[in-house]
Amino acid sequence: MSSRNSEMEGVIAYIHDHLDEPLPLSRLAKRAAYSPFHFTRIFKANTGLSPHQYVASLKVQKAKSLLVNTNLTIRDISMEIGQQSLGTFTTRFTEKVGISPMQFRKTPRQISNYMASLQERNNWSQQTKMKHSYNKVEGTIDADIALEGVILIGLFNKPIPEGLPQYGTLLSSLGYFCFTDVKPGIYYLMATAVFWNMQANEILVPNQTLRAKADAPIYVKAETAIPYQSLRLRGPRLDDPPILISLPLLMKNYLNRT
Repeated sequence: MSSRNSEMEGVIAYIHDHLDEPLPLSRLAKRAAYSPFHFTRIFKANTGLSPHQYVASLKVQKAKSLLVNTNLTIRDISMEIGQQSLGTFTTRFTEKVGISPMQFRKTPRQISNYMASLQERNNWSQQTKMKHSYNKVEGTIDADIALEGVILIGLFNKPIPEGLPQYGTLLSSLGYFCFTDVKPGIYYLMATAVFWNMQANEILVPNQTLRAKADAPIYVKAETAIPYQSLRLRGPRLDDPPILISLPLLMKNYLNRT
């Protein structure tokens, strides 16, 4: 957490421990001993999300886990996360994960094929540094450990990796990345790494994957140079928003595109 605010850390731990209970704003604010308005402001400053958005994202992550690790029906899973309407659950899940709950449940049988196809390629993601141009987001991504796998990196329109990124790619190694012809707007640069030896469940519900996020939003404006970005992959923290977008879907889209 950027400010290491102990009250917020305590509330986030509380949210994780009581996700199966109602968690209205008033309850969370009281837990931190703040007014709802002040609590919301501090919480968003630390996580990038409002308390409601953060709780909702964890519920979708729980639904992903239940789809992969249990035989519960999709209707039962929607009830399990407090969503009474199956239609609403399916719509929201699809928006955030990129595929429907039914499609997500079928994904494990496809992951090995995606991973094998990516691993067979040689230097398939090398990018060449480009001369200066506008509407270009470029930088480098690094890590403290050797990487034997694939990096998924993208520009999202929210400070959480949910829904398909506006611009995204896969990298076979640490180093340079670049997105060109980026439309004017505000973007959040985020990445995660998948190792070749990971199990399917770890990829589908990536709680422990390495991840990276730019320190600040990226503002893309016409004919304005964009600062060079430096990312470093790290282990997950409790206050990280969950990675909701289906990583196998991003692999599939990349393979289809290339």
